Amino acid sequence: MARGNRYLASFLLISVLAIPITTNAGARPQESERQQQQGKRNDRNDRNEKKNRRVYDREHKDYHNWDDNEDRNYRQYLDQQHQDYRDYSKQNRKQQNDYWKWRHEHTDDNGQR
Repeated sequence: MARGNRYLASFLLISVLAIPITTNAGARPQESERQQQQGKRNDRNDRNEKKNRRVYDREHKDYHNWDDNEDRNYRQYLDQQHQDYRDYSKQNRKQQNDYWKWRHEHTDDNGQR
């Protein structure tokens, strides 16, 4: 009978020790979901920061806010120059300067330069 009690005691001890492990395993999917949601928010913020950034115009020595409005003007410029779209930041310095020269000569619909 003593041997049976040892097995029973061992079984109970293992069961008690296993409860926290199974409880934590159940909480991980929620934690993972929270991390995914946080990651999505960070991705949106990164995209907004890329869309809304300040760009320095070397020729005119001023800054411009690169937002949706500026992006529209940039695309209009490329269209008028018969150029395919290429991200402004990937253009070389001469091409960027050409854009700002054009931009200072043309106002947008809001009368802004």
